[in-house]
Amino acid sequence: MKMLSVQALNKHFDGVVAADQVTVEIAAGERVGLIGSNGAGKTTFVNMVTGYLKPDAGSIELEGRDITALGPRAIMRLGVARSFQVPQLCPEMSVMDNMLMAAACGDAKLSFWRPARTPGKNQRAGEILERFGLAAHAPRRVAELPGGVRKLLDIAMALTHRPTLLLLDEPTSGVSVEEKFPMMDTVAAALGSANFSEPGGSRTTVLFVEHDMEIVTRYASRVIAFYSGRILADGAPAAVLADADVRRHVTGGEG
Repeated sequence: MKMLSVQALNKHFDGVVAADQVTVEIAAGERVGLIGSNGAGKTTFVNMVTGYLKPDAGSIELEGRDITALGPRAIMRLGVARSFQVPQLCPEMSVMDNMLMAAACGDAKLSFWRPARTPGKNQRAGEILERFGLAAHAPRRVAELPGGVRKLLDIAMALTHRPTLLLLDEPTSGVSVEEKFPMMDTVAAALGSANFSEPGGSRTTVLFVEHDMEIVTRYASRVIAFYSGRILADGAPAAVLADADVRRHVTGGEG
């Protein structure tokens, strides 16, 4: 089953080509690494899929439904979630309150009079924190947390609405060498052992932007390489990373 179908996306910024006829299909349950140098178009692609940017031309379908013109909140309610390169957290609030705030912001009936803290919401947030190894941090202020824990919290917050498609923007950026593999192991285990969609649904499909080729090789089942706003290569990690153009323009090896 196709989770995401993107056809002929174009996006320009003052003459700079950020997306040039980008066409790609993602099957449900795939783990896809998006690679490319800075400015190659990876984050622009993520921003268009999640509704933060509108393409100049082209279409985006989620499970057969056209979402090209929808805004971020409407797309989120259809099952798309994301994390950010710089975690979007409230540092003076506790870990639990950040989770509850994320849940409230995605509520289809968001209201100042609707309580963000209920037994059911507390339980749901606690379950997600437990899966990410963050339960012990629940009462702590986010400002007190190390970088790797903040990254995990940002991803955990993205799962409060049971997404079927999750986009991660540089999940290991700013994370130490010692932390990066344990952190990604935690994310992979949380996504692999838990079905964050409704009961009976397929496992969460993941697209992640990443510059660390060790992370890409270990955690992606498929790699899409971007260069100058277009897709340079798409396929199994070993094949894409061995591609002469990818080595020349993305990974820095000789062609």
